[in-house]
Amino acid sequence: MTLNPHHGAQAAASDPFGERSRRHASLCRQIMGGCFRFESASAALLDLVDAAYAGLPPHRLPPAAPEFRIELRLLPRRASPPAAEPPPVQMQSGAGLLCGVMDASNYVVLAPAQRQALVVASADMLERPYHLRYELIEFAVFTLATRGLGLVPLHGACVGRQGRGILLLGASGSGKSTLALHSLLQGLDFLAEDAVFVQPESLLATGVANYVHVQADALRFVDDGEIRRWIGEAPRIRRRSGVEKFEADLRQGHGRLAPAPLELAGMVFVSSQAADDPDVLLSAVPGGEIAARLCADQPYASGQPGWHPFQQRMEQIGAHQLRRGRHPRDAVDALRRLLG
Repeated sequence: MTLNPHHGAQAAASDPFGERSRRHASLCRQIMGGCFRFESASAALLDLVDAAYAGLPPHRLPPAAPEFRIELRLLPRRASPPAAEPPPVQMQSGAGLLCGVMDASNYVVLAPAQRQALVVASADMLERPYHLRYELIEFAVFTLATRGLGLVPLHGACVGRQGRGILLLGASGSGKSTLALHSLLQGLDFLAEDAVFVQPESLLATGVANYVHVQADALRFVDDGEIRRWIGEAPRIRRRSGVEKFEADLRQGHGRLAPAPLELAGMVFVSSQAADDPDVLLSAVPGGEIAARLCADQPYASGQPGWHPFQQRMEQIGAHQLRRGRHPRDAVDALRRLLG
């Protein structure tokens, strides 16, 4: 068979936007109360999605879950990919679209009103699965779920038991992840350690309990050899801040993942400061200070729809500050007392 050397160029000229139908495989996952359909011609991208979301408890929120569609497109390798980490994502919006752009070959375009997103990645990004998953794919999932389900997006963690949860807030480095890990190891249900999404009317909280991220020095508080191996043998990731952490897969059977959304029963601001009295770690936050502390802790969420009813409900519940004790398990005991 004789090939026409101009065929490829002609095809590109006739379909410059890549709109023509391609053979796509798809997979569906129940995530954060929504049904997400991922479609791609790239098996490698779908494998990355499956690694992120397979095996999670299928959280559902009232009313019935809508369907979200995310198309993932793989481009050829960049001629000169960056030697260090990829460039940070730059946000843009307009004409009802939201965009997150790393560069011309790696970006996300979201249409929240249509519950759809396009994730584009270059083949070399498959060598950086953490950045590809966390900054492009999860960005699309979290943003669509937040806008499509009317959730308040929070930077924080959440643990609980018997359907009740405690929201853990605080600055990066305050110890939220370590506390969430030890809560899991001490028998509490693990909902999320980095991002929590709350339905403001019901105060039902959901998240993605796929990984926990802890620094190496947190292992000194882990006595169980099997748990130490589980974390110590996990891949290491590097945050944009430069902090390196283990990324341990929570679906390997260590502890219990929250099987359903947790109804928030309390809020705790986690502090890196040691308690004056190691037997008294919790102190109530005065009611008149809760709103200001909450807004200062969550600058992005405080500007989103649903914030004011959420804030009012959390003021009614009350808040505590948690300082460090002798061992993280002492902080877990304090959370248990709040849960009743």
